[in-house]
Amino acid sequence: MSDVVRLLHLTPTADTDRVLAELRATALASPARRVLVQPTLPGVRNGGDILVHLRFDDATAWNTVASQWESAVPGIARVDGAEYGAGVGGTEPPTGSVYRVLLLRVSPDAAAETTDRFEADLLRMPRYISTIRSWRLSRTTRALGSAPWTHVWEQEFTDLDGLDGPYLMHPVHWAHVDRWFDPEHPEVIVRDRICHSFCLNEPLRG
Repeated sequence: MSDVVRLLHLTPTADTDRVLAELRATALASPARRVLVQPTLPGVRNGGDILVHLRFDDATAWNTVASQWESAVPGIARVDGAEYGAGVGGTEPPTGSVYRVLLLRVSPDAAAETTDRFEADLLRMPRYISTIRSWRLSRTTRALGSAPWTHVWEQEFTDLDGLDGPYLMHPVHWAHVDRWFDPEHPEVIVRDRICHSFCLNEPLRG
């Protein structure tokens, strides 16, 4: 399995509907078995205006169409994104109605055992937060955009309230996970800005 996430930041004068239509056509013409191309919802942080999530059977399938996503599309100012493999995760039925992705960069100075503890803390969150319906944490194989992202942290939530409330406000989040992101905490390892993006989980395929 090979996944691709693109967060597309549009120019002020972009025709969003036209850009969406072009991106959806390109994605549906590809061999991707999951195609999600949706406008982002209010509240994203460095999350772009359009979120693209594609899943391929393997990296070879993605490589057959990757060049199509590198060419400039009128109306797109810049792109943040990542490519990654299977990662570690789980799922609880039913599928959530909101798809969320976090792109982050762990400092290259972080010790391997520290990064392992950070990853374990993230993966522990679904045990306590019932609004998370599926989740996956992956290390990137290629990153582009504002930072050399090292990790992709994905979830599907029951609804938008489940992301804004029980997830972001849960004690396991602010008491355990936030320390890895807090520049004033001695255990901080995520030093660049993050991309926190989400959209309706309404895939065109898959």
